[in-house]
Amino acid sequence: MSEFSRRTFVGSTLASVIAAGAAKSAPSDRVRIGLIGCGGISVSDCNAFLAHPESEIAVICDVDDARIAATAARIEKLRGKSPEAVKDFRRVVERKDIDVCLICTPDHWHALPTIAAFQAGKDVYVEKPLATSIAEGRSMCDAAARYNRIGQMGTHWRSADYFREAVEMVQSGKLGKVRQVRCTAYLDWIKDCGAPPDGPVPPGVDYDMWLGPAPLRPFNPNRFHFNFRWFWDYAGGLMTDWGVHLLDYGLIGMNMPIPKTVSALGGRFAYPDLFEETPDTLTTLYEFDGFNMVWDSALGIDNGPYGREHGIAYIGNNGTLILDRNGWEVIEESKNKNKVSKPLAKVTDNGVEEHWKNFIGVVKSRKFDDLHCPVQAAAHVATIAQMGNIAYRSGKKLEWNDAAAEFNEKAVNHEYWIKEYHNGYKLPKV
Repeated sequence: MSEFSRRTFVGSTLASVIAAGAAKSAPSDRVRIGLIGCGGISVSDCNAFLAHPESEIAVICDVDDARIAATAARIEKLRGKSPEAVKDFRRVVERKDIDVCLICTPDHWHALPTIAAFQAGKDVYVEKPLATSIAEGRSMCDAAARYNRIGQMGTHWRSADYFREAVEMVQSGKLGKVRQVRCTAYLDWIKDCGAPPDGPVPPGVDYDMWLGPAPLRPFNPNRFHFNFRWFWDYAGGLMTDWGVHLLDYGLIGMNMPIPKTVSALGGRFAYPDLFEETPDTLTTLYEFDGFNMVWDSALGIDNGPYGREHGIAYIGNNGTLILDRNGWEVIEESKNKNKVSKPLAKVTDNGVEEHWKNFIGVVKSRKFDDLHCPVQAAAHVATIAQMGNIAYRSGKKLEWNDAAAEFNEKAVNHEYWIKEYHNGYKLPKV
C-alpha cells in the first residue's frame, strides 16, 4: 500500500487542505511554484517559468525517484538551488508558501490535484488535456469559480502571435464562406513499442500512487510514463492528446460553437498487434450549423493532407487557410477574383514562454479575463475531444442537447459521462 492511503483520500485530502490558504491573495513579488509531476512536459514548462526572474520552484513531486532526481538536478543547474522533493502531492498543496501548482501528471491525475489546489487557495497551471471526462472538466470549472482561483491549461498555441493572426484572417471574411474545418494529426514519431509482458514495479516507483483512481492492474512498462496516453484507463489517445490543440483552434476560428451531432469511425488498423487500446486511425465528423469539422488522425505515418504531419485547414469559398506550428498560409481558389493568397511565413515562437508570461501576469494582476486559456475554455475543448472518443467507443452517431448540456442518448451519458474512479477515490462534489 502506498504511503498515500487510497482509503483516506476522500475523507481527508480536500477537507484538510482548504484551511491551508483559501483566502490567499496574489503574490506581490515572487511567485513560488509547486511542481506536481516531473515527466517530459514539465521540462519546457519549468524552463519557461524560470525564465521569469521573480519565479521560484520551491518543491517538486513525483511518484518516481528517478524523475525527481533528474528534475531536481536540472533546476539546481538553472537556479543554483535544489528544490524540496516529495512523493505525495498533498504535501505540495497544503504548503502555505506555494502560490501556484504546476500539474504535469498523466491525464487521469489532472482533476484531483487541480481541485484540491483550488480549494487550498492556489492558482493552477495544468497541462493538457484538462480532464479525462466531461464530468471532471465541469467539476474543475466549478472549483475554480467557487474558490475564485486562476486556472490555465497548457495549450500554449493560444499565446503564439501567428496563431492569433491566422484566426483573425479566418474571421475577416476574406476566405469567403467557411464550409469545413479539417484538423489532422499524422504523427510518425510515435513508434512501435511492442507488447512487453507484465513485470515488477521499477525501484523507487510508488505504483499505487501512480494508478490512483485508475483500475488496479499489474505493472506493465508499456502502460507507464509516456505510453499511458494509449490506454482508456488513463487518457484518450491522439484525440485528447493533440485534439485539444488542433480542435481548439478549429473552434476558436469558428467562434467556439458546440456541435449538434458527432460520429466517428476508426480502429487499430495499422498496428493491431500493439499493446495499446486507443485507435491508431480515427476520423470524426462534428456537425455544426453552417459547417462541419473533421478530426483525422493516424499514428506511424507523417504524410498528412497538404503535405503536413499536422494542421488545421479552414476551407472557404475563396481559399483555404492552413495553420500548423510552422506558420500559416492561404491557398487561393483558382476562380476567386479577390486575391487572398498568403505564402507560408516561418515562425520561431511556439508560445510556451508567452503562455507562462500571460499566466504569471494574471496571477499577479488578478485580471481573470486576461487569461489566454482559462479552465472554462479548456473544459470546452476537452469536452469536444471527449465527444469524439465517446462516439467512437459507443459506435453511435450522437446528438447533443444544448438545453440540457448532455447527449440525447441517455445510455451513452450513463456509461461515458464520468470516468469510473477506483481504489477508494471519488471525484469531489464542489
